Amino acid sequence: MKVILIQDVRKLGTKGQVLEVSDGYGRNYLIPQGLAEEATKSRLKEIEEKSVKAEKKKNTEKENAEALKSKLQGQRVQIKVKTGSGDRLFGAVTAKEISEVLQQRFGVVIDKKKIETSEPIKHLGNYTVKIKIYPTVQAEIKLVVESE
Repeated sequence: MKVILIQDVRKLGTKGQVLEVSDGYGRNYLIPQGLAEEATKSRLKEIEEKSVKAEKKKNTEKENAEALKSKLQGQRVQIKVKTGSGDRLFGAVTAKEISEVLQQRFGVVIDKKKIETSEPIKHLGNYTVKIKIYPTVQAEIKLVVESE
């Protein structure tokens, strides 16, 4: 009997997977428990259409990420901050501040959680900042921290 899993089932499969199981297991356990439904032709066609849509969506997101990467890659961004003695900053330059500067300069909204600095930015100078746009797409920008 072919079934489509509605939920993840331990030691069997994940949600949306089409599996061949014994008739008794399918009819007496999986379907009554709401873990699976019978794989009819119409349901199989629906699942295939959903997977095609998901694949198209994933491809467009990746293309948009690549376009954003080409827009940001290698760009030089300046941030002016208040400093104390010896080129030390009052506080630090945060990912939120970097995100706000990128939004103002390029009109791009980037979540602060996707901005990575190799070290806390507490001094004036030049830094390389990585931006994770998509799981497989990263851009690097040059951050220049200057005194006001």
